[in-house]
Amino acid sequence: MLLENTWPVLLSRLDFAWITSLHILYTPLTIGMAWILFALEVAWLRTGNERWYRLERFFEKIFIINFGAGVATGVTMEMAFGILYGPFSQAVGPFFGNILGFETITAFMYEAGFIGLMIFGWGKIGKGMHLFSTFNVGLSSTLSAFWILVANSWMQTPDGIFLKHGLFEVKNWWSAIFNENCIWGFPHMWVATIELALFVTVGASAWFILKNRNTDLFTRILRPALLALLIITPAQIWLGDGLGRTVAQTQPTSLAAMEGHYRTYLPDGKVDTGWHIIAFPNAQNTGNVFAITIPHVLSMLETHTMNGVVPGMDQFPAKDRPDVWVPFYSFRIMVTIGFFLFFVALWGNWLRLTGKLNATDLRKRPWFLRTVVFSAFLPYLAVWCGWWTREVGRQPWLVNGLMRTYQGVSHMTVGQEVFWWVGYIIFELTVWSGSWYFFSRVIAKGTDGIPHSDTLFHQDTGGKDGGEKAGGGLVKPTFAKPTLDKNV
Repeated sequence: MLLENTWPVLLSRLDFAWITSLHILYTPLTIGMAWILFALEVAWLRTGNERWYRLERFFEKIFIINFGAGVATGVTMEMAFGILYGPFSQAVGPFFGNILGFETITAFMYEAGFIGLMIFGWGKIGKGMHLFSTFNVGLSSTLSAFWILVANSWMQTPDGIFLKHGLFEVKNWWSAIFNENCIWGFPHMWVATIELALFVTVGASAWFILKNRNTDLFTRILRPALLALLIITPAQIWLGDGLGRTVAQTQPTSLAAMEGHYRTYLPDGKVDTGWHIIAFPNAQNTGNVFAITIPHVLSMLETHTMNGVVPGMDQFPAKDRPDVWVPFYSFRIMVTIGFFLFFVALWGNWLRLTGKLNATDLRKRPWFLRTVVFSAFLPYLAVWCGWWTREVGRQPWLVNGLMRTYQGVSHMTVGQEVFWWVGYIIFELTVWSGSWYFFSRVIAKGTDGIPHSDTLFHQDTGGKDGGEKAGGGLVKPTFAKPTLDKNV
């Protein structure tokens, strides 16, 4: 039997951490960008303004590349469950099997048909049907995120199940699906996808304005996107606070690790309410060697009172405590990014309200544009840090309180673990480098080569010139005329 803190267990954790960290680069943008494409198409159809159409076709290219990379890395992650965590996959089969089946039916199969219509349906289906397809791509990708968060949240708060003969069997599907962590965890993650997609959109737009390319076109999308971010960024902070309080109630060891909180009470018997800005845990994971602390802030954050009790690490056995370094600092990086992005949204909307959010005035403020371009990468880091906080903070458990990590790891040798890890590293880096190559090609080309909508959706002229109705309008036949070869 494998024991905790052995090389096979560590390598399995590192391998899966690598796989999920690379996969999560793509899925949030796919989900959020689908809804941005839908919004751009609605704007185009309502106003008839060609600029919205051109913007949609440009960002659709980024969506397609990202979607392909997400599928490739997602298949790899599904393989890794069985390869690296065979006993876990078997034990959670009665629950995970159904949840992933729901995702396949309500997301993958649902999305597969509509994404084909969205990408290849330009000029071949009606405008209304194309808009309907784009909406369903957004809805199906959201459903995919929901089912994945249900599964992962259940690992944090395993409600509605019981363990029987080594299998997790469901006794209450409602409680298992809508478990305590999922209620805040899914909205927090979904809003993160919208925030990321919006910042990628405004970041790419700011880059084109800096380069003085299609400035009027990309300035147009800055206004509504920055206005949306003024709502999304504080909403994400609020959702994060709600999820943090849920973690404090259901996973107190994880919360203690996130805050580097070792002592519940001070030596004089008073509640330890201090919040650490910086902390250096000792090697034994029993306290901090050094910390910069602000009194009462931890209690205010977690209990919304000045002297509320927040359980520290000292309330739990040493064997049940997660390592502190990763959740402590990744949590702080995520929170810092969240507030910085809110500041960028405020800055952009101040320029909008003062009438300076136009190409001429923006080029006089290159630091704003550079900040927006830089901000396009920060949500990725925030998603990474949030995921690391979530997963490392749950350790040493795979299913919180019920299955420890070493119990769910496949029984492989160190050599086998290294073999799979090297293979996954090569594959994931190949996908990542290929994605960036195609992203750079799309950015370099910009909106050049995007066909005018009139070439796809013609106005009805009553059937003159032998036209045929297609794509919501009149399109001339493009089939080649047959020829007769006398030599046949």
